[in-house]
Amino acid sequence: MIAWLEGNLREKAPTRIVLDVRGVGYELLVPLSTFEGLPDLGKTVSLLVHTAVREDAIQLFGFATSLEKELFHLLLKANRVGPKLAQSILSGMEPHRLLRLLRDADVKGLRKAPGVGPKMAERIAVELREAAEALAGRVGADGASGSPTLFDRVEPDEELMSALINLGYSRSQAERVVESALAEAEPGAALEDLIRLALRHLAP
Repeated sequence: MIAWLEGNLREKAPTRIVLDVRGVGYELLVPLSTFEGLPDLGKTVSLLVHTAVREDAIQLFGFATSLEKELFHLLLKANRVGPKLAQSILSGMEPHRLLRLLRDADVKGLRKAPGVGPKMAERIAVELREAAEALAGRVGADGASGSPTLFDRVEPDEELMSALINLGYSRSQAERVVESALAEAEPGAALEDLIRLALRHLAP
């Protein structure tokens, strides 16, 4: 099992990157919080890795911090939460905020996470509260998030569409919210901010 990878950043997008590790290209799926801290292409990147093994595929999920990885593992403990949904939830919320919501069993706040409906929010709140409280005690759940990193882009609607599809939404779902997110966003908004706006529109 792969625990971490360090290599040359060959490709990057808000939901996936490719690392060149001694001539082998590894595709990693990443949450927005990890994407925001990535350096320019060609730079060296070291990420913590979760290896998800299925009958038909092996997927690698990359994380810039141990908190992101621990939250990912915590979410996987909830009934009916798989790796893609856990990645989507992490992409929709800043890690410390998500940890606070889980620690406080804040159902209303959890419902704002992408892909989380009322019943799932209640289930996550009940099932993960104690573990989240323990995690918050170790790392602290009141840290402030950093400012977003601007992402150079030529066609924000195409980048946004691609990111939503990579997060598991259908093209029709993505098309439905792209225009609304672009209209709602401030001029020059970072791509990760556009994705968060779109995810809020897609939330049940």
